[in-house]
Amino acid sequence: MPRQVDHRQRRAQIAEAVCALVSARGLEGVSLRDVAAEAGISMGRVQHYFRTKDEMLLFALEYVGARDVAGTRKRLAPATSPSPRDVVRTVLCGLLDGDPRQVEAQRIGVAFLARALVEPQLAAFLLQGYAGIQALLEQALSEGVDAGAVAAGTDPETAALEAFALAEGLRAQTLLGHVARERALAVLDAHLDRLFAG
Repeated sequence: MPRQVDHRQRRAQIAEAVCALVSARGLEGVSLRDVAAEAGISMGRVQHYFRTKDEMLLFALEYVGARDVAGTRKRLAPATSPSPRDVVRTVLCGLLDGDPRQVEAQRIGVAFLARALVEPQLAAFLLQGYAGIQALLEQALSEGVDAGAVAAGTDPETAALEAFALAEGLRAQTLLGHVARERALAVLDAHLDRLFAG
């Protein structure tokens, strides 16, 4: 009896191969042939799941995005009722975390950002992710204002945008080696200390 193929697992295997290659070489260094070699499967098998390179790249971006969301939820899970500051810090620290999987995700995010400037489908997906992060930060900051942990009169939308932009900028500088990760985290924490000073 022929062995059943788990198509979801096979697509995840291909996405992991794409992620490893993008992190190591950038998007230009990814071809269907390279992905097949990295995944340990035939090029025909890759083409069976993805007709084009762009289709494969979009799936990989969706895959790593879902992996990041799951990781954030896992980091928040030990706290039965995380404080607004804990939520904001956990979400933004994902952009600066030195864990190898997180660094890979950070490198992939930056690589896709550059491509999204000329690829509307990728841009739409990234913008959807940005909107989700922004909304989560705004909600936490709004709860912080209500609880008195954030100064009354603080606009949650603006405060969320500032914190998000700070973490995004630190991510790029950290990846390039301009700022050490420990220093970047210290800068983010100092910003959050001021924001959540009540």
